[in-house]
Amino acid sequence: MPALSVQPRTWRPLGPRIAAAVFSAVLVGAFAYLWLSFDQETKEEVNLVQRITVVVMVGVGVALLHALARSKVVARDSGLVLVNGYRRREYEWAEIIAIRMPPGAPWPTLDLADGTTVSVLGIHGSDGRRATEAVRELKGLLDPG
Repeated sequence: MPALSVQPRTWRPLGPRIAAAVFSAVLVGAFAYLWLSFDQETKEEVNLVQRITVVVMVGVGVALLHALARSKVVARDSGLVLVNGYRRREYEWAEIIAIRMPPGAPWPTLDLADGTTVSVLGIHGSDGRRATEAVRELKGLLDPG
């Protein structure tokens, strides 16, 4: 079990969080602007079901972007907590064999003791050096010696 210095350590992807915020604002703003730019006759031709459909589609888009933005990795004394989208998983240190992030990979993967792998969306390859440093820190926690 790795010894953490003071507090739990959290990693979050910077680029995807910025992109999610910008694209959410653009998505909502574009549809609001489009609706406001319609003349009254066009607005009256759009029925309730069509309006609800558009609102639901925009809501789903914002929810998907939010899922990407909320991804994170938290290292604690007891193990790792992964939040990938809306799914939260906890792993004890003994369950994690290695973390890998080959060049060009969108995010790292954890190799687990049961032979499976899991993606780590809280560290995103598009963050460049930040991602490389996060993987290095996690490798150090996995093999402190």
